[in-house]
Amino acid sequence: MQIEAEIAAGVSALDSVQWNALTDGSPLLSHAFLSALEHSGSVGEGTGWQPMPLVFRRDGKLAGAVPLYLKHHSYGEYVFDWSWADAYAQHGLEYYPKLVAAVPFTPITGARLLSHDAVLQVRMADILRDTAHRLQLSSAHVLFPDAKNADVLSGQGWLRRQGVQFRWQNHGFAGFDEFLMTLTHDKRKKIRQERRKVDEAGVSCRRLRGCDISEREWDFFYKCYLNTYLEHRSSPYLTQAFFHELGERLPDNVMLVLAERDGRRIGAALNLYDADCLYGRYWGALAYVPNLHFELCYYQAQEFCIEQGIRFFEGGAQGEHKLARGFVARETCSFHHITHADFEAAVRRFVSREGVGVSHYQQELDERAPYRKPG
Repeated sequence: MQIEAEIAAGVSALDSVQWNALTDGSPLLSHAFLSALEHSGSVGEGTGWQPMPLVFRRDGKLAGAVPLYLKHHSYGEYVFDWSWADAYAQHGLEYYPKLVAAVPFTPITGARLLSHDAVLQVRMADILRDTAHRLQLSSAHVLFPDAKNADVLSGQGWLRRQGVQFRWQNHGFAGFDEFLMTLTHDKRKKIRQERRKVDEAGVSCRRLRGCDISEREWDFFYKCYLNTYLEHRSSPYLTQAFFHELGERLPDNVMLVLAERDGRRIGAALNLYDADCLYGRYWGALAYVPNLHFELCYYQAQEFCIEQGIRFFEGGAQGEHKLARGFVARETCSFHHITHADFEAAVRRFVSREGVGVSHYQQELDERAPYRKPG
């Protein structure tokens, strides 16, 4: 049966059952998550993220899809190409808009060529590249693809860029103390000290799942989320409506940690999760308490993973301080196609040099792993 490719108006315009059937079940790729970004105005007009999912139909039904956006800047991607844009500008060329296949504001590895048909995935990679040429755009980018998609993109000649993130693994621990005993003495001592200081400051934490989170608690979380951006003198990407819709549409995949002191809420951290992985996403606090960030964002989430038998905890982009909390470095990647041949050659040389440095950085992080040596 012939495959037909087209650009849709948005994920929300597509059938949710057919879309979800193409994914591996990750909440971050779900129709509910991506359409909530659209409904809430977190992506769309005025945001620099214009949804234009690339869809492939067989006999009228979705056989493949790419979560694709027309980008007018490089914010919210966590794969930095500002220098590429500057180089374009210095030569009187326009780098923006560009095409980006990604989950907006979410540096999490996962499928990007959504299809269970390996042959179709190859065609999807080619059509994505051709779309950038047809629309006369500077480039197309695929951010944080999984290993299977990475193999497809490499095989089709896309330019691979290496990155590093941090992930914690639950090795079937019976409890948090059993996890601590796998760490070196100084790391174990440090974590216990940090948790004790939060407790001595009079702070208690509660973990709420899905339907247990009230509108009032979502509103409080949003205040915390806003405050994080204000402290960094930047603007938030996500709207308050997005979080409310997230709670309504993905109640089985949301876990909110609330911190309280003297009967008042003072901080919160939001996570998404499925049976295999927890994704740490956003946090904020309205009062300063030393080590509160580590308690809310790491230790509470690790305890939750242990209780629920969740194997991995993805900590997101950046943060060498995660090493001291039991995370280890792992390689990530992105793929790029530059439509201008001379710039493509220059970017390829840049990425090759950069990759050497990233490999050395990965080795350095591996040497600083927080776990006890066997024997």
